[in-house]
Amino acid sequence: MVIGVGVAGPAQAASRIHWGPVQSSAGHSGYAKADVWITGFKAETFVVSGKLYDRDKHRDHCAYVRARFHYAGGGTGWSQPRVTCSAKSSFRLSSDGEIKRVDVRVCLYDRGLRKTFKCYADAIKPEIIANWPQ
Repeated sequence: MVIGVGVAGPAQAASRIHWGPVQSSAGHSGYAKADVWITGFKAETFVVSGKLYDRDKHRDHCAYVRARFHYAGGGTGWSQPRVTCSAKSSFRLSSDGEIKRVDVRVCLYDRGLRKTFKCYADAIKPEIIANWPQ
């Protein structure tokens, strides 16, 4: 799942870690996919970012991504969802404090029904990425 570790650029001092693709289950005419990058777990504000891809040919089906943050002090919170009906779009989801785990959820979104379906979530924890190449 890991592709590598990279630096976001001179404006951002913290390294970003490439988690890789998170993809919804396939629907009758396609799927949604997110290429996910994360910040380190010790960051005061944890960020999940990347590109969101709508790979469903149905006109009213779009790609959806959302993160559930598990806070170091206890409790959880959801980011605002990001939806795109275009082939590719950038997204950035951030926590309200230090976290110990994040669940990145990618789904297809039906605009007409206003609901998600064919969802898949990856649970990302510090112990999973601890031994990845730096």
